[in-house]
Amino acid sequence: MTNEVAFEVCVLPGDGIGVEVTEAALEVLRAVEAKVGGFRLQLTNHPAGAFCHRDTGEALPAATQAAADRADAILLGAMGQPEIRNADGTEIAPQLDLRFRYGLYAGVRPCRALSGGPLALRHPRAAEIDFVLIRESTEGLFASRGKGELIDDREARDTQVITRATSERLFDFAFGLAERRKTQGRPGKVTLVDKANVFRSFAFFRKVFDERAARFPGIAAERLYVDACALDLVRRPWEFDVLVTENMFGDILSDLAAGLVGGMGFAASADIGDANAVFQPAHGTAPDIAGQGKANPTAALLSAAMMLDWLAERKNVAAAAQAARLIEKAVGAVFAGGRARPFDAGGRDGTRAMTDAVLAELGRG
Repeated sequence: MTNEVAFEVCVLPGDGIGVEVTEAALEVLRAVEAKVGGFRLQLTNHPAGAFCHRDTGEALPAATQAAADRADAILLGAMGQPEIRNADGTEIAPQLDLRFRYGLYAGVRPCRALSGGPLALRHPRAAEIDFVLIRESTEGLFASRGKGELIDDREARDTQVITRATSERLFDFAFGLAERRKTQGRPGKVTLVDKANVFRSFAFFRKVFDERAARFPGIAAERLYVDACALDLVRRPWEFDVLVTENMFGDILSDLAAGLVGGMGFAASADIGDANAVFQPAHGTAPDIAGQGKANPTAALLSAAMMLDWLAERKNVAAAAQAARLIEKAVGAVFAGGRARPFDAGGRDGTRAMTDAVLAELGRG
């Protein structure tokens, strides 16, 4: 069809189960593309990751970087292998390089309970959990990556960096997301998570937050210290809407949030900047189960849906947003109907069975 919009997607399966769940995501993307129409996905795999580094000496080859540069979006599986490390002892992590390369300041981590899905809390309101944690992804303590000091083998230092320019963009993104969620029946609230009572950098972070909050009078703004937030994510997670925080705090709290609704196999994510975005399941490469067909593809499928939503908004292509909803509904139906259940949720269904169940739901819909 001549009126179809083509999206070029740079696919980086990476390492371990990243390869397995990415293939599942690609199958589902091709299925909804064919079902909905109105857009085309040019999905091309490129090498990157720890094993790529071991075999070629490059974790993110120049050709892969060029493909990512020209792509409309990047779909990533997972990268890293414990025994393959940099000279300083840190793991190979080109997914972090992509965040810095493209200024992907907004790490978006949805946390939503699936009907019929696993829940960590035995509380009547646990099924109401539906919030988004936004992690600043280029600064904070991670700004010290590769720059830390080791002094005479007696002292090590890493420095946190928080800038006004990035913080303003981050908070505007968070309030904008809360505005969109409010039109869908959510509370319309942004919660800042910091440690402003102890650290000057976080006091500055809060100051900038307060300034930007004033620009969004229709959205409630609240502030929590990170320790209190960790407590409340267990005590009352259904009361949160949008949370926004520094890089390291977000790294930790987003895993806690994933644990509330099934674990990392359910944790979709996106790292978004002004012009580029990377979409990936938030889990790692799981070397203990890699190659066994046991990986839960749910997070990868929901990350693919996030990618379609982002592309739909940027290019004004309603069909892509429709495809995203179909993926979400199909995943939800699989769990709600008890049609399949992955190993990490106490079931007996591997990557292939879970993917087939979602594809069957798409066929029914």
